[in-house]
Amino acid sequence: MILRRSYLGMIRAVTGGWDAMCATLGYSRDALENRVYEKKGQSLTVETALQMQSISDTKLFAEAIATLSGGVFVMLPESSEIDNEALLSKFNKLHTHIGLLSRRFNEATEDGEIDKRERADLAAIGDEIHRHTQELLALTFRIYCRGEEEKVAA
Repeated sequence: MILRRSYLGMIRAVTGGWDAMCATLGYSRDALENRVYEKKGQSLTVETALQMQSISDTKLFAEAIATLSGGVFVMLPESSEIDNEALLSKFNKLHTHIGLLSRRFNEATEDGEIDKRERADLAAIGDEIHRHTQELLALTFRIYCRGEEEKVAA
């Protein structure tokens, strides 16, 4: 279901929707629908899903795969776009999200029970914290561990 939502989101993200996506991929509408909805034993290949992601200029497929794998997708800017001031800004965002998690946790547990909505809210904030932390660490390592990057690439 998560993958299908990503496929449909990518289709909606393209101006012209289904017709434009089909034309770009070289599929008929029926052929693409069969693959998206897994009819007649058909499904989308990873390569086609990646093409759809590129065409739609989204990261929906990557996000769906990360979610299914128990993680989150973190889009990293080029290290040339990042300096110490930008890293400090990312630390501040992380602190803000930790404060929000603390506040929402207190609100959610006030009655001694966390309901479905509260659980989803806490999980979403936790995902944001994880995303910000991983982005911050990856960018820090890109900027300050240049010698290690060269060793990994070799």
